[in-house]
Amino acid sequence: MEAVIFGLFGRKRARMAPVNALLERIVAASREPALYLQGRVPDDFEGRFEALTLHLFLVLRRLRELPAPAADAAQDLIDASFAYLELGFRQGGISDIAVPKRMKKIGRSFYGRLGGYEEALAAADADALAASLARNIGPEVDAAALARHVAAAAAVLATRSLDDILAADPLFPPFADRLEA
Repeated sequence: MEAVIFGLFGRKRARMAPVNALLERIVAASREPALYLQGRVPDDFEGRFEALTLHLFLVLRRLRELPAPAADAAQDLIDASFAYLELGFRQGGISDIAVPKRMKKIGRSFYGRLGGYEEALAAADADALAASLARNIGPEVDAAALARHVAAAAAVLATRSLDDILAADPLFPPFADRLEA
């Protein structure tokens, strides 16, 4: 019985290893200094959440378009992302009692942004995407440059298979390359 139980945990760990590595690359991309310096994303918790959400959106959007087992990888990525955010709250000193409330609020924000970004990107409307980015991230963001970056990243991801996404490093084009476009 013990071998069966520990075997199940081992399989989950093996399945999650590439997803966790993918999340690390997404987090690294969301912390690219150019996003904060040239793109003027606020360098605070909210700004970092917005940058992370934007990059997660791009990967999740592509995973949704791919055949199985991409949907499973997408769900694992969402689970790993929320575990990462929850750990950040706990390490930031948020009490155990307050963490679930914060996570609920983060979940609503996350899914709301995904819907708004998807609508604008699917319509191929750069102005609508820029407006959505400015509304969510803040008026100080260079929304036009960020919208160009999102479109470029979506185009790169559109060429990638699940295996490519799980292995690609870098996963996204550099933000700085899109500032002059």
